[in-house]
Amino acid sequence: MKICVFNLGCKVNKYESDSIARSLREKGHEVICELGKADVYVLNTCAVTNEAERKSRQCVTRCLRLNPAAKVIVAGCASQANAEQFGKKAGVVFVSGVAGKNKIAEEIEKTGISVDPLPTVYEEMETPSVERTRAYVKVQDGCDNFCSYCLIPYLRGRSRSRTEEDVIKECEELSEDTGEIVLTGIDLSSYGKNTGGSLAELIGKLTGINCRIRLGSLEQGVIDDELLSAAASLKKFCPQFHLSLQSGSDAVLKKMNRHYTTDKYFEKVTLIRTYFPEANITTDLICGFPTETEENFGESLAFIEKVGFGQVHVFGYSARKGTVAAKYPLLSPEVVADRCERAQTVANGLHARYLEGLVGKELEVLFEEEHDGYTAGYGREYARVYAKGAATGEIRRVVATELFRDGLLAKITEE
Repeated sequence: MKICVFNLGCKVNKYESDSIARSLREKGHEVICELGKADVYVLNTCAVTNEAERKSRQCVTRCLRLNPAAKVIVAGCASQANAEQFGKKAGVVFVSGVAGKNKIAEEIEKTGISVDPLPTVYEEMETPSVERTRAYVKVQDGCDNFCSYCLIPYLRGRSRSRTEEDVIKECEELSEDTGEIVLTGIDLSSYGKNTGGSLAELIGKLTGINCRIRLGSLEQGVIDDELLSAAASLKKFCPQFHLSLQSGSDAVLKKMNRHYTTDKYFEKVTLIRTYFPEANITTDLICGFPTETEENFGESLAFIEKVGFGQVHVFGYSARKGTVAAKYPLLSPEVVADRCERAQTVANGLHARYLEGLVGKELEVLFEEEHDGYTAGYGREYARVYAKGAATGEIRRVVATELFRDGLLAKITEE
């Protein structure tokens, strides 16, 4: 049977989808992970925003256009939030939620709606096959933060961590076939909190992994000397820190239930740069939160300039039913769109400034794909680099020569 496992959403979802794909292959099925004609579609959905949930619903229609006779199985956050929105759609034969994704390969013939209770312990999954030059390793699930705008804690459950032994074993296995491993989780920063461990302790035990190690999104509270010392002890650590911000206004941060101030956040940025002077610090910024005034928004723009982020993911506020912030009166769509546009302009300038600072410097690049006559990949700092003469899957030393497309043009310095 030909099965398409299609992922929507975050890196954790991607890890889970790749695991499902491997389990299905081991049962003898032909599996594809891009939308194409198939007998069965397994959709791992997302609900982080209204738009993400809408795209998850639309994906069912896209699958049935490719094969009107196909069966569709839906799992993940969007079906956890509202299973009926999928169960009533033609072609959908089975709907589950967040729990039990590790059983999908065993239950491929199952029908109906069966959303299990959210897990209270970490659910192990099959180690995904390495299909790219970069591999994700999921080490944690769930979230205890309950930011006022976020639905994810209600859909993923409370924070729960994978054992160090299982993480290390999987990293050792994957490192034989990939150039880079990214540690990821719904709230990676809380790794170990329910088991008496910590993210710093885990990182310190990965010194024997013979490939690059990158960290997924972090909260500022986890940044301390212990974590940064552990990262610096890795021979192939990638000095990119995606440090979640969401707003540069203390008043808005308080309403978001983010539990820190901009001063505290900046202290953590300064500490990172003490250990890694050329670190690429990236972040997310929500524009148009219901209580955000024009003055608050101006504070956000000034703060992202002060930090000097290498990249800022800008997006507009999306009200999610069931969250505290959903009770607040919304700003007009025009105001939200305008603030997103202005923030993106500042973000584009910051990105260009960061890239300009890399021109003339030697970088280590993991090349991943052919792109219009060039081979493209990412340096340890997560700057996109284009060069000629490299093969996909190779790690090469290059010198950045100029800004190019969405990154840098570079020359290979070693044969």
